[in-house]
Amino acid sequence: MFDNNNNKNNYEGYQNDYNDFYNAPDSNYVDVNFNSDPNQNPNNKNNGGKKFLKVVAAVAALAVVSVSSVEMYKLFGKDNSNWTSSESEASITRDASSLTDSSVASSSTSSESSSSTASVNSTANWINMAAPEDALSIPDIVEKAVPSVVGISAVFEYTPSAQSYWGFGFYNYGGNNGTTQTQQITGTGTGIVMTEDGYIITNAHCVYDNESDYKCGKAVSVSVVMGDDTETEYEAQVVGYDLETDLAVLKIDATGLTPAEFGNSDDLRVGELVIAIGNPLGFELQNTVTCGIVSALNREVTINEKDMTLIQTDAAINSGNSGGPLLNGYGQVVGINSAKMSSTYGSASVEGLGFAIPISDAKEIIEDLINNGYVTGRPQFGITGVTVTESDAERFSMPQGVYVYGVTEGSAADDAGIRQGDIITAVEGTETPDMDTLNEVKNQYNAGDTITITIYRSGETLDLQLTLQEVRQED
Repeated sequence: MFDNNNNKNNYEGYQNDYNDFYNAPDSNYVDVNFNSDPNQNPNNKNNGGKKFLKVVAAVAALAVVSVSSVEMYKLFGKDNSNWTSSESEASITRDASSLTDSSVASSSTSSESSSSTASVNSTANWINMAAPEDALSIPDIVEKAVPSVVGISAVFEYTPSAQSYWGFGFYNYGGNNGTTQTQQITGTGTGIVMTEDGYIITNAHCVYDNESDYKCGKAVSVSVVMGDDTETEYEAQVVGYDLETDLAVLKIDATGLTPAEFGNSDDLRVGELVIAIGNPLGFELQNTVTCGIVSALNREVTINEKDMTLIQTDAAINSGNSGGPLLNGYGQVVGINSAKMSSTYGSASVEGLGFAIPISDAKEIIEDLINNGYVTGRPQFGITGVTVTESDAERFSMPQGVYVYGVTEGSAADDAGIRQGDIITAVEGTETPDMDTLNEVKNQYNAGDTITITIYRSGETLDLQLTLQEVRQED
């Protein structure tokens, strides 16, 4: 699936898609597509999309927002037409008589022709049954939406690390044969034009990677390729992005763009027609259109240890669709495509399991990212950690909990005296045997609260006082 020419031998065996649910505790984001040449023009059809590096860009970092950005986004008030869920004026009335058995029978006297017509008719029937009565035709939906769908190209830097966190390769961290040469990786995804003056919505994992084995971090550069004019490309500023919701906002220096029309995902019904547009496998397949139905609403899915509530759809969503729109029958954005289940799940074979972030849930996050560069009010410790399982605890004679393998300088954890190598075993007396529990307990408190953290260090159990800080993404 991917090929990094600079370090190919080290990763030949890493063939499973990043979005394979069965390779992680539950599920993962849709892949961003990668190649190993960051200087490569993503529009060059001789190169773009031919080789992909299997890595992902996940969430968490920001660029500081200027005061002018806040002023611009007074439009997110009650009169903000960008979030208006008005029905399209260009609705159509379907001719039900064209779908009757008699019209099919009269179209041809041959059985072969009748069979072909019946097949087309059957497809038309399910689309008509799934779409609202005054919906646009699918071609009209696509024509309306494509000018608002863009390509995202991001360049990441990766430096293999020879560090081994506990000194003996815990969880296979570190290694890479001592290679430390910095490499560059280019990834592609999809975005949605939000305003005519250049604000773009996409997934956070399109511009930041802290989930893959590479841990590339924030992209060193991001560009936007216009969906209706693939020759036009803009350098993009990362305004902000959010780890928890997999949402990001970019800004390009452009005016006169065609903003998408946003609908209300709360109005969706299970079984309703939806259409996805994106760039699967890179820009050679730019603006690929797939359609299906809403398979489920408010589906609780765990992606990379983050619990998310998403729209489930059977519309095909593939690697590179990340950040693209899920549209309703009026051509309105009702979801932001984010994740899929791969073709196999353990011993089972699965199809048509894609997931999108509901736009009604995303609005507040997007507004916060624009106005503040991050989502306000969330508490954080300022650590990176990994679960010490029961078998790990027995093997290494230590308690279960969360092993701290990184502490952010100046963070709440740093100020409280937590160190790399500590094991967090409890918060306010509640045992935290894994990362999920630790985050659940932490999220019961607010930024500014002081709590007791119990840690295990060098054979001793210590109670430390920690004052939670507000999550702020780093530049």
